Amino acid sequence: MQATLSEQEVVRREKLRELQDLGIDPYPAPLFEVTHTASQIKETYTEEKKEEFKQVSIAGRIMSVRDMGKANFAVIQDSTSRIQIYIKRDDICPDEDKTLYSTVWKKLMDIGDVIGVKGFVFTTKTGETSIHVEKFTLLSKALRPLPIVKEKDGEVFDAVTDLEFKYRQRYADLIVNPNVRDTFIRITKMKNAIRSFLNDRGALEVDTPVLQSIPGGAIARPFVTHHNALDIPLYLRIANELYLKRLIVGGFDWVYEFSRNFRNEGMDRTHNPEFTILEFYVAYKDYLWMMETTEQMLEETAIATNGSTKTIVNTVEIDFKAPYKRISIFDAIKEHTGFDISQMNEDQLRDVCKQLRIETDPSMGKGKLIDEIFGGKCEMHYIQPTFITDYPIEMSPLTKKHRDKPGLVERFELIINGKEIANAYTELNDPIDQRDRFEDQVRLMERGDDEAMYIDYDFLRALEYGMPPTAGIGFGIERLAMLLTGQVSIQDVLLFPQMRPEKTND
Repeated sequence: MQATLSEQEVVRREKLRELQDLGIDPYPAPLFEVTHTASQIKETYTEEKKEEFKQVSIAGRIMSVRDMGKANFAVIQDSTSRIQIYIKRDDICPDEDKTLYSTVWKKLMDIGDVIGVKGFVFTTKTGETSIHVEKFTLLSKALRPLPIVKEKDGEVFDAVTDLEFKYRQRYADLIVNPNVRDTFIRITKMKNAIRSFLNDRGALEVDTPVLQSIPGGAIARPFVTHHNALDIPLYLRIANELYLKRLIVGGFDWVYEFSRNFRNEGMDRTHNPEFTILEFYVAYKDYLWMMETTEQMLEETAIATNGSTKTIVNTVEIDFKAPYKRISIFDAIKEHTGFDISQMNEDQLRDVCKQLRIETDPSMGKGKLIDEIFGGKCEMHYIQPTFITDYPIEMSPLTKKHRDKPGLVERFELIINGKEIANAYTELNDPIDQRDRFEDQVRLMERGDDEAMYIDYDFLRALEYGMPPTAGIGFGIERLAMLLTGQVSIQDVLLFPQMRPEKTND
């Protein structure tokens, strides 16, 4: 953290003391009645309706000031937009005492201060809808200056782009970059659209544990913590899958959860150690039904978020309109590498990796090797929404065996813009087969695979009560948000992305 104050910060603290000396509380009681927002005024005001705008009250942050002597124009910003205000000395100081204007407004107010204003709306000679201020109130004195962002005709042409600033001080980034606020508003629309889609079809939103005794439901490295009262290790969840399937066992037909998950792995433009997964599970359905449902949900969500099924990411147009292409993982690998690996054993797969210059290590089993081949040589080619289907059994320890294709399982991954967006199965509901698959994972763990699954004995017990045939899916919400808002980094769709501790100047 900063050890010394900048010159501007020193000046602002001096102004704070001067305000207090004048008897003005720079942080008054919070109640300030707001009757209008900036966007409401700008969108609905007309000269014909001016009688309806003779008394407006609005609060916002000062973003710019133009000094004209006995009058000022300024721009304030609330949560919806920016609007111009006009402050005239004799209007806010009708008596002999002009201190409120000449000292408080002109000398002690700064860019970034939060104020409340009351007055009437009018149109300037240049045609700009503005508020003629009759009274203003300081609501919060800003002690730290905002980054300077210049605008002209409503266009930002030198927005703050320093990533260290943007991600570490997101609160300031949101103030000075309106497009950032818009991104997160659209993300909320996206989540609401998904919830509406699921709720309208009878799905039940639930909550499952974040602290788990077994980090199950995915192949990933967990964060470990300790519960003092129970004196046991606990894990931050890497997935909520096994708990949601317990609810299917318990009699719910369709459950879903927006799950905050944690994986103790690398960080890059598409990975953050803390992220959100939407998972839902539906009794008496399979992965073929899930593909159709996924197409419908994403098409509707894209329209609700952007008004169109199309989005632009890095100048590439992506269309979420159904139906989506479908191709098996073996056919995808053959198409992009020339190798037919469908009948290969582990040694043969290692040889293919060597020829393709894909790094491997002894801990990798057959499933991991296939995953490395697909991820390293194929995945990036699928830009438009594509279902990669019918995975080898070694890659999918929680998935039902394929009804027609020995050695495969009924699984798909949805790939968009070269990245996995969703992973879905016809769920494995045979408790004996599931126990065998878990034991295979333990053997991989013994070989040194620190992402192999633990055995969840309670989940096996739940399966022994009988789980109906079930389809399940998990969506990476941040990755989907990146696509629908046109962002290229996961940090741009996380309000507070994980960062290294800030260096101090002490």
